[in-house]
Amino acid sequence: MSEEQSPSASGRPPRQPRAGSTSTGARKAASKSNRSRAREFALQALYQHLVGRNDASAIDMFTRDLAGFHKADSAHYDALLHGCITTEADLDALILPKLDRQLSEISPIEHAVMWIGAYEFLHCPDVPWRVVLNECIELAKEFGGTDGHKYVNAVLNGLAPSLRSAEVTADKGQQAAG
Repeated sequence: MSEEQSPSASGRPPRQPRAGSTSTGARKAASKSNRSRAREFALQALYQHLVGRNDASAIDMFTRDLAGFHKADSAHYDALLHGCITTEADLDALILPKLDRQLSEISPIEHAVMWIGAYEFLHCPDVPWRVVLNECIELAKEFGGTDGHKYVNAVLNGLAPSLRSAEVTADKGQQAAG
């Protein structure tokens, strides 16, 4: 047996690369849903807002002209961009207690991803909390720093029980029973 095929020290087979993934573990463009694309464009737009303090309507016009925008769920993009900017103080107030440093020390990418996650927890009940969490981790993997996705995961995992308490409790109950 070659080294690549031998089981690891824990007795588990080696981890296989996910189909449709890049070398960093992020999903390839072809395997992304319209909503995932909307989150990506919203992230780029929110980054412009956080870094340049650009006007939301100017950011929106610029973003809609980017290649591939036609493949995104524009209604979800609108909700994320305008909803996050309109409620940024509220979103920051939710995120801040979960941080181990000042908000100003958080990368603008991770900051924007956390806004998207908190906003979706609050305003998109049709998106399961685990999907919100996974989508935000994917965004942080693709656009953020090396371990930024771990930080985003920790913060949003900390928020989920208070923002989606019934759903998280039911989900954890199913896990315990299964």
